[in-house]
Amino acid sequence: MSQVRELGDRAFVAVRRIADTRDAYVVVAVLLALLAVMESAGRGDRSGMDQGTALLLGLCATVPLAFLPAHPIPAALAVTLANSVLLASPETPYVAAVLAGMIAAYRLARSRSRLVAFPMLLPFVVLALGEPRVDSTVVLVLMTAAVLLGTAVRERGTAVAAAAAERETAETLHDYAARGERARIARELHDVVAHHISIIAVQAETARLSTPGLPPEGAQRLIAIGDTARSALTEMRRLLGVLREDADTGTRAVRAPQPGLEELNALVDEARASSGASTRLIVRGGVVPLDPGVQLTAFRIVQEALTNARRHAPGAAADVELDYTDETLRVRIRDSGPGPALDPDGTGGHGLVGMRERAAMMGGSLTFGRSVGGGFVVEAVLPIPLDAP
Repeated sequence: MSQVRELGDRAFVAVRRIADTRDAYVVVAVLLALLAVMESAGRGDRSGMDQGTALLLGLCATVPLAFLPAHPIPAALAVTLANSVLLASPETPYVAAVLAGMIAAYRLARSRSRLVAFPMLLPFVVLALGEPRVDSTVVLVLMTAAVLLGTAVRERGTAVAAAAAERETAETLHDYAARGERARIARELHDVVAHHISIIAVQAETARLSTPGLPPEGAQRLIAIGDTARSALTEMRRLLGVLREDADTGTRAVRAPQPGLEELNALVDEARASSGASTRLIVRGGVVPLDPGVQLTAFRIVQEALTNARRHAPGAAADVELDYTDETLRVRIRDSGPGPALDPDGTGGHGLVGMRERAAMMGGSLTFGRSVGGGFVVEAVLPIPLDAP
């Protein structure tokens, strides 16, 4: 039903645009003017007018139609006055003049408010009441019908425009929500699923190298597990590239209430157990409760940085530092490895881009690069809300 209504609205708009062209009004004005010339021939003598006056009034009642699109009020006023003079004469009104008057009244009512359109009916009301004639009454009814029709079409056009704007707004919101959901899925896939797959690859390699007396068949299976995990990571990075390309938007992701900073100890222990290298958590400053969104952002940044450290610097020691100040939480992850390969513009891969996006959503910033003393460092500065305890 909604599709039928939408098609009807579009057809209504198309027909109205075609009928509103200036050329259409010029053609109608010329045809009605020719009809008025034919009607005025021989009527001047019977009505008490000379031939020239009758012809002039006929032209004044029809020719202004050509100027209706650009100047609706003056053109409608000229047509109305000429029709009033013709209607006040003893002769029957011109058919061309009445048709022109109806078109002018309709066009004026469709383009202007009722306060402008309905006063144009006043001369016809005076003539119909002052000298009761069938002609005057019929013309008044026709002009009133034209004004009412124009008003109805104007209101219909307003409703169609409002419906089109509402549909466009709904489509925009739907597309915006879909792109935001794709961005959220891409971040969660990279931060959670890719994190665990990388741990599987690291643990399979660690088990193969650290298990004494491992049978060749078992070593081969562990190699296969590691290769499968790395292949899955490659495919996931390709999929994330597609998702990020489709979801190129600044939509704020839906915040999950967990994990938070309380889970950092477990994350550090997991990284230490999977890599076999030293991983420390260092906290400085006065610890204060933070907004769940800030905690989630800090946790994801630490999680991604440790995953990068295991992937690009296996066996390298890493330090996770939380520095609380009065206004910011500074999160720094430093390892002793070479770090991930950076693009020529220094943007890095999806993980580094995702970390920067998360920090930006919280109003913070993130920097990364090779540290002066060696190794790779990721540092995020997240603002602490003023209402935090």
